[in-house]
Amino acid sequence: MLKRLFSICLFVALSFAVKAQELNCTVKVMHDRIQNVDKTLFVNMEQAITEFLNTRKWTNDQFGPNEKINCNVLINVTGTLDGIENGFMGTINIQASRPVYNSSYSSPIVNYIDRDLKFSYSQFAPLQFNDNRVSGNDPFASNLTAILAYYSYLILGLDYDSFEPNGGTVYFKKAQNVVNNAPEQGKTITGWKAVEGNKNRYWVIDQILNPRFKAFRSYWYTMHREGLDNMYEKPEESQQVILKGINTLSQLQRENPGAILLQFFFNAKSDEVASVLAQIPKDKRGLYITMLQQVDVPNAQKYNSLK
Repeated sequence: MLKRLFSICLFVALSFAVKAQELNCTVKVMHDRIQNVDKTLFVNMEQAITEFLNTRKWTNDQFGPNEKINCNVLINVTGTLDGIENGFMGTINIQASRPVYNSSYSSPIVNYIDRDLKFSYSQFAPLQFNDNRVSGNDPFASNLTAILAYYSYLILGLDYDSFEPNGGTVYFKKAQNVVNNAPEQGKTITGWKAVEGNKNRYWVIDQILNPRFKAFRSYWYTMHREGLDNMYEKPEESQQVILKGINTLSQLQRENPGAILLQFFFNAKSDEVASVLAQIPKDKRGLYITMLQQVDVPNAQKYNSLK
């Protein structure tokens, strides 16, 4: 009897633990260009990052297994860092999506490549992160977990914002805290400072929280909850909600030329926007196409093909 009771308690505890985590992340570490490094290091790195993202408690909310946020992290290690033991450089590609009501479709919320990845990794030391001490003891080791935490909070913020107006603010502020307290090592660790350029981690979160981009977050919510989530029951109304927001993005572009937040948006959403636009009559697409080609130059041809 006691054994059975213990088994039941263990099952309940494990069930709770499963519900406790928020991310369902698949991690891949590519290292084809790296020579003279034991390949098991990268195998262990992949496993350690997977566990860090998927087992850490990022919020105070409870997530059921079907509520977890699906995401992918692809790290491409392209070189080593001189003078840093097990120090590497490369890129990190972050993808995440959220489900759409009454459909099997998942809407992308992040599809971003960060090219400022520099870190060190010891396969014998666990990955650690502390919101109150982001920089840690070892700047390059801490930079890996800081970047992973930053994008985890960014994903959570965008997910919450898509279900409730400004629902992700607390997580955006956590991401900003990571930026403000990021590891430093002279000029060798980059991606965190405003002075390093206008298209890095600093500017993405700064613009999300900046009142100048308030309309962006409002549209992010309406696009998902009033647009995509209602597409099954009210397709024409939902299409208009999504397309109406293109004017909002166009206005933001005019007021904030070259804003990384807008390209961050279209990296994830260009196919989705083009798909919605393709559902309306051709004679009504012209104005939308013009605005999209101006605000999302890298994908101009995609929209032009809808004429």
